[in-house]
Amino acid sequence: MSGATQEAGLPPAARYAEMVSLVADPVLERRVGRPWWIAFLAALAVTLGFGLCLAWLFVEGIGIYGNNSTVVWGFPIANYVWWIGIGNAGTLISALLLLTRQGWRSSINRFAEAMTLFAAGIAGLFPILHLGRPYLAYWLAPYPNTMNLWPQWRSALVWDFAAIGTYILFSLLFWYLGLIPDLATMRDRARSRGAKLIYGVLAFGWRGSARHWQRHDAVYKAMAALAVPLVVSVHSVVGLDFAASLMPGWQETIFPPYFVVGALFSGFAMVVTLAVILRWGLGLQAIINERHFDVMAKIILAGAIAMGLSYLTEWFMGWYSGEHEERSFLSFQFTGDYAPFYYAMLACNVLAPQLFWFRACRQRVLPLLGVCILVNIGMWLERILIIWNTLSHGHLPAMRRLFHPTFWDWATLVGSFGLFALLFLVFVRLLPAVAMHDVNKELRAEKEAAA
Repeated sequence: MSGATQEAGLPPAARYAEMVSLVADPVLERRVGRPWWIAFLAALAVTLGFGLCLAWLFVEGIGIYGNNSTVVWGFPIANYVWWIGIGNAGTLISALLLLTRQGWRSSINRFAEAMTLFAAGIAGLFPILHLGRPYLAYWLAPYPNTMNLWPQWRSALVWDFAAIGTYILFSLLFWYLGLIPDLATMRDRARSRGAKLIYGVLAFGWRGSARHWQRHDAVYKAMAALAVPLVVSVHSVVGLDFAASLMPGWQETIFPPYFVVGALFSGFAMVVTLAVILRWGLGLQAIINERHFDVMAKIILAGAIAMGLSYLTEWFMGWYSGEHEERSFLSFQFTGDYAPFYYAMLACNVLAPQLFWFRACRQRVLPLLGVCILVNIGMWLERILIIWNTLSHGHLPAMRRLFHPTFWDWATLVGSFGLFALLFLVFVRLLPAVAMHDVNKELRAEKEAAA
């Protein structure tokens, strides 16, 4: 093999079959080790706790959360916005990198798209939990009925339902279409009859012929072109949930693009976090290497600069408007009760990623992982502070109250992480976490370029 192949991460003498074995064997051949079982049982226990939180919510009602008559949106909506941002990023990252012909996409796109499905599904739960009557959530759907009751399209919840529903269905199709060639490989390598049957049914008779590849690539690229405006529109709708109101701090035309950039920023940070874990857990050092981390860290650095510019724009417009409420709100952000969290958010989202100006921080796992975790903490603080700051400091001073989260607020948040971890652990155990055929295309392209 050429030097280009070695740069891609595989050993100089590696062949396609060795790369396939590296990805497929953890699913088909090897028994899961103790670390996987420990992680699985821990995630299962936390997920059961999440189920307990939901059961208690249905019994006692939304009063178990810290929401009050002023801060009517609390943890559920903030968690929804944070999770949907993580969810939007996976498909957006995969589609953008495919359209711009970035070869290194093949090492991360599969698990990034799986991250999208799990995160978007979890995000969809939180608006339902926020409803006073969650068992009537189906009223948001525009279904035919005999009572002539239709969703109120001026409600942000209805916008979110339409956006999330469309996005999850599209992301599932996009992810599954890219998975079909690898399912056929799993079918051909499986030894047990049951595994051959299951993977064979899921592969839809894929034979890898030129005709199959031609149709697959045509549809796949067309869906990638559709994915970019869809993802932008979905998170723009989430931004409009706030910008369409009359509250100080929310009347910002910058909110739709600001939310899209924030989703890409936090999503890439989560992709890097998952890449580090998968690289260690599945032994994928040859496929996910320092070059991939270096490129993704540069994108996170660019995102931090864009987020800093967005914050500056918010501050300037709040001051330049000359309105008393906007200037009072701006002052509250920096000097109010939530000010320590606001400074922590700025440190995590703007200052911490500046370490990525240094190559050593971009290519070493520990600094990279630490910064990405801080970014996701900072983005969660941003989502919660968008709600807390505005609703706690509205137009009427007599209506201003602070938000105090309860045990059930925190338990529901932690439980959602457990559910995400559980879904991801099951995914890496049953399906290839890396797009094997795409990695093979990358290796061949680099070999031809170096020849």
